[in-house]
Parts: sequence; structure tokens; C-alpha cells
Amino acid sequence: MFKLVSTPNAPLALGPYSHAVRAGKLIFCSGQTGIDPKTGTLVEGLENQVQQTLANIKSVVKAAGSDMQHVIKTTVYLTNVAEFPIMNAIYEKAFAPHKPARATVEVSNLPKGALIEIEAIAVSK
Repeated sequence: MFKLVSTPNAPLALGPYSHAVRAGKLIFCSGQTGIDPKTGTLVEGLENQVQQTLANIKSVVKAAGSDMQHVIKTTVYLTNVAEFPIMNAIYEKAFAPHKPARATVEVSNLPKGALIEIEAIAVSK
């Protein structure tokens, strides 16, 4: 069976989906962007959006009963792949020393004009 996960510490969903779905020991986190859950607005600039996106993922993973060290796979969507080094440096600090499997792809657009979106798969602690 599965359990839907939601948390007030992550932005409201922009559509008909849950923050995450827990199926057994696996936690499938919906894509998060740099929306500040307190204000409901997108933070400015790529660096701030990467940090907020990762903070939102951390909140979702925690609400589902896990933590960043138990994230096993992420997919990063960037609107400008030339900014990969900026994202990568911030991302590395958020997961260090753990290194989940990852794919990074460039996309033409993201909801609300976001510069980055990250989805994650984790296992429960």
C-alpha cells in the first residue's frame, strides 16, 4: 500500500499532486522549486532558488520519515544548463558526503518561471 505525504513546511502543490508518496520503504518526492513556503513566492536568482529547492526537498523527505542522507536518486531540471556548476556546488553541500544517483536535464520552462526544479526518491530510515 502507499501513503500520501504533505507538509506545511514545503510550498503548496501547484496542481493535483502530493508532496510525496510513500510506498513501503520508498519515498517518491514530487518536484520542488524555489518557492518559499512561508510567502508562497519564488525566491530571486539561481543560487537562492537552488538553496530553497533543496530546503523544500529536505522538508518533504523529513515529513515522509527520512532525511537527505537517505535520498537515493534525484532528477534536476535546469532552464539553463550553462549554470550547472552553480547548481552543482550548492547541491554537493546539501548532500555531502552522500552522493545520490542523479540526472540533470535542461528544459525550456518551469512552473512560475522557476530556474530549477528537483525531484527525489528516498528510502525510509
